[in-house]
Amino acid sequence: SVPACCSARYNLALLACFGFFLLYALRVNLSVALVDMVEANTSSAKNVTSNVCPEHSSTINVPRNTTGEKYSWDAETQGWILGSFFYGYIITQIPGGYLASRIGGKLLLGFGIFGTSVFTLLTPLAANLGVGYLIAVRALEGLGEGVTFPAMHSMWSSWAPPLERSKLLSISYAGAQLGTVVSLPLSGLICYYMNWVYVFYIFGALGVLWWFFWMLLVSDTPETHRSISHAEREYILSSLRDQLSTQKSVPWRPMLGSLPLWAIVVAHFSYNWTFYTLLTLLPTYMKEILRFDAQENGFLSALPYFGCWLCIILSGQIADYLREKQNFSTVCVRKCFTLIGMIGPAVFLVAAGFIGCDYALAVAFVTISTTLGGFCTSGYSINHLDIAPSYAGILLGITNSFATIPGMVGPVIAKSLTHNNTVEEWQMVFYIAASINLFGAIFFALFASGEVQDWAVSGYHLHRN
Repeated sequence: SVPACCSARYNLALLACFGFFLLYALRVNLSVALVDMVEANTSSAKNVTSNVCPEHSSTINVPRNTTGEKYSWDAETQGWILGSFFYGYIITQIPGGYLASRIGGKLLLGFGIFGTSVFTLLTPLAANLGVGYLIAVRALEGLGEGVTFPAMHSMWSSWAPPLERSKLLSISYAGAQLGTVVSLPLSGLICYYMNWVYVFYIFGALGVLWWFFWMLLVSDTPETHRSISHAEREYILSSLRDQLSTQKSVPWRPMLGSLPLWAIVVAHFSYNWTFYTLLTLLPTYMKEILRFDAQENGFLSALPYFGCWLCIILSGQIADYLREKQNFSTVCVRKCFTLIGMIGPAVFLVAAGFIGCDYALAVAFVTISTTLGGFCTSGYSINHLDIAPSYAGILLGITNSFATIPGMVGPVIAKSLTHNNTVEEWQMVFYIAASINLFGAIFFALFASGEVQDWAVSGYHLHRN
């Protein structure tokens, strides 16, 4: 095998990692900045704070910067602002996968992040012009981000040797978790000491800077890479020889009738239900039920995602070790990792609803729940590349379209279930998320596959030129 250090494929993984880091920073920064953008009296339409738990956050008021513009948006308007991203995001998933197979993932991913960065730079201006402009800019950011995961999957189908898939993909996608970890507390600090507009200016500028490096250093396939070693090029191409299809048309009918694909769809949908419910509602739960302000402690709201990031990197290494050295079958590794990554979070999520007012334990349980979810990256999350490497981008577009629905629906349902903010209502929210997770895990374990499907290789030649 070809050494990993300084190789073209690992350079691609690291640059992609920074790209996804920025994507998620650009995605979550609004949630933090919004608190500062809204006038204090309009944001909470007299929330009923539960009296189950005693008050215990004694905050010392540090003089903070208040020069930022304030807007009088009610809770419903804020919901639309936060949700608008997903409306753009869901539209470009499948077209993104299709385009990547046509024009290559490099340009698509590069311009996806570039576009998102430019719209982020325009966010303060849009907010000043009016709420409609802000919603439009967020939806356009969603359009830009929608192509990124399918484009990346498409690139890995030409770059990742089968036995290094889990490692390479987990490095590149782990950037997303790291982006959440860093940008949540950092956006809070920027709002606190500077002014909320800088949250958008700083991350937006970094995105544009990243784009220059990406366009310079990366290429779509090993064949077209400028500085790849001959040995590495041969190693990658020979390892993928029997896996790629040369037919130009996409086999839509057998693809959409493929049960292993639907196994990924169900798992992806179920996992995201829990993930998005937590991402959007955890601060509310901590504040309203446990009477503990997660925003005062950005570190604690970032902790679960740090755990998840560590878990993604480690489980990627373990998954490939089991396949390469211990001769575990691909399908066995994918199923086991998905079961751990979905049943584990379900158990700890339900437990978090039953611990009363012990918020240290609540933070611990939620952290363990989100951390274990990291196993899914080496489970269902890269299974697209096992069953159809040539169409991995399109498959991810399909599964991610379904998996975006929980981002639009989950928080709305959870909000409607927790009108009175009682512990019982929140237990209901956790129950629903856990049972959806359980169903997804079992469905995947029954119907997933680790083999390249027949419809994905028909008519392959030795080389794609």
